[in-house]
Amino acid sequence: MHIDVTNTRESGISRIESRTTNGWLVRGYKNGYRYSKLFSDGKLGGKEEALRKAKVFRNELRSRLSAIPAKPRCQKIVSHDKRNQTGVLGVSKLCKSGKGDKKLGFFSVTWRPVKGKQKCTSFSISKYGEKIAFTKAVSLRYEKLCEAYGMEIATRIVGKENIERYVKSTELKQSPYGA
Repeated sequence: MHIDVTNTRESGISRIESRTTNGWLVRGYKNGYRYSKLFSDGKLGGKEEALRKAKVFRNELRSRLSAIPAKPRCQKIVSHDKRNQTGVLGVSKLCKSGKGDKKLGFFSVTWRPVKGKQKCTSFSISKYGEKIAFTKAVSLRYEKLCEAYGMEIATRIVGKENIERYVKSTELKQSPYGA
């Protein structure tokens, strides 16, 4: 069975034509739910009359849907990413070239204090040592997440098990960077 669905210039109204169904389909969406109704040409006395009734229904549907309060969008809490090498999102171990052939290692920390704004700072491995620089970076990340999202969400994002897993896997010790 082939169904031909053609959009009209009328927003929210589509034309359905098949061997068994001919009419106008009205659809509206709110909070993840779809609301729809078919206006059949045969039952309503022709294509034009069905379209007229579909437009009236569409306008009423829009009015009813606008009266329904929007559900707040849930923010997905991401606590891991396979590309992250430290085990803590927002904390990265990086290295840049210094004077001569000197390599400068550091842990970079990023966070978003408000939507659309990103902040960043870093902790030098040569200054603090790898373990302390990592600990300072994670502590700052956790502190900033607590300020922005609250302690419960910050704990889920940073995750103590992620920190412990990273410390075990790398056996953090004084880094050769900046030596």
